[in-house]
Amino acid sequence: MAESNKMKEMPVNKLMVQMGIPMILSMALQAVYNIVDSAFVGNMKVGSEAALNALTLVFPVQMLMVAVGIGTGVGTNALLARTLGQENSKKAAKVAGNSLFLGVIIYVVCLLFGIFGVKAYIASQTVDAKVLEMGVSYLRICCVISFGIIFFSLFEKLLQATGRSLYSTIGQVVGAVVNIILDPIMIYGIGPCPEMGVKGAAYATVIGQVASAVLLFIFHIKLNKEFEHGAKYMKPDTGIIKEIYAIGLPAIIAQALMSIMVYVMNLILKFNPSAQTAYGLFYKVQQFVLFLAFGLRDAITPIIAFAYGMRSKKRIRDGIKYGLLYTVVLMILGIAITEIFPGAFATLFNAGQSREYFISAMRVISLSFLFAGINIAYQGIYQALNGGLESLVISLLRQLIIILPLAGIFSVFARNGQMGVSLIWWAFPITEIISCFVGYVFLKKIRKNKVDALN
Repeated sequence: MAESNKMKEMPVNKLMVQMGIPMILSMALQAVYNIVDSAFVGNMKVGSEAALNALTLVFPVQMLMVAVGIGTGVGTNALLARTLGQENSKKAAKVAGNSLFLGVIIYVVCLLFGIFGVKAYIASQTVDAKVLEMGVSYLRICCVISFGIIFFSLFEKLLQATGRSLYSTIGQVVGAVVNIILDPIMIYGIGPCPEMGVKGAAYATVIGQVASAVLLFIFHIKLNKEFEHGAKYMKPDTGIIKEIYAIGLPAIIAQALMSIMVYVMNLILKFNPSAQTAYGLFYKVQQFVLFLAFGLRDAITPIIAFAYGMRSKKRIRDGIKYGLLYTVVLMILGIAITEIFPGAFATLFNAGQSREYFISAMRVISLSFLFAGINIAYQGIYQALNGGLESLVISLLRQLIIILPLAGIFSVFARNGQMGVSLIWWAFPITEIISCFVGYVFLKKIRKNKVDALN
């Protein structure tokens, strides 16, 4: 079945599996970048504890760069899928071109921050000179060569919008393999490569990202034939950029709030560097699990958006039903893995003094995965149906309004060692449960106003 007809005619449950599996693998591999870096860095012969702390501190900025790239891509994805559903190939070409123009602007901002802002950012979270030096070195490399992750995020969404998610996964696999091969070579100094430590981890990461971006660019040019390509379509169109960010801005804010949340949590846990490092390590495991939900969300959004463009009530309702069902299954699997094997993850990272804090975080926070996954699915549904405001509210509740005040209050009682710090971890399940209830109310409202109102 042709890709263009597949979005119209294939049963939604089968389409979601076919599109969702590659996207889930793609997002899981994206999370692997950070896990692999931490695993190899944690096993350095000298300075591994300081290096792990440094990676914890730089993680929010890495997430922020991904947030802007993916958020712009999410807006492009939904708008492009809807435009193709309306069979408007001329506008589709402009949507794709303008997304690449936006990618150039995003890279310039990241480059400037990498040159001028990195040291002040790391210094705000630590007074340890060794951690500061390692953090600045790692983050500067990631920012200066950030064009790989930015354009990978955009080309990935352009391929997903046309139903070619398998090819985005191939690009992700290539990048992950390059990263995994280069990590031990560049960190430990194998063969002709000198030992670079934390800098080696950064170079391995960005080289893998650039490899992925180049491959997806080739796939985009060769395979996305539903619309034209060319520099002329990159000419800024204010109307299209507004449409992209009407959908994508809530997604950017949602991802950016994750960065803000991690940064503030690092500040809350600053009184205990071992707990701070443990949270950073666990967050990478958490992202691995939640990225499964993000991957499925990236199938939910174009499927429902395409159906909305077709004005097909049945396909929209099927998209909502199967999207939520498959998300619940994935999150139950994620909870089982993290609850059964916390010690194995701690050993992988060589967590050292942070081990007990890490295991405690995993035991408690993983209970929130089921509700967090449902919230992520809700946001994909909202974005497909022009429900940007609802998506934004859920993000604000999950990552700012509820979680940070709760964690701050609990931290007052957390000065008494591991048992006290464990109280902070409970802020996560409480937050996700409350947000899930609000999300269900929004879903009922948006179905009534957007889906049931279709002729």
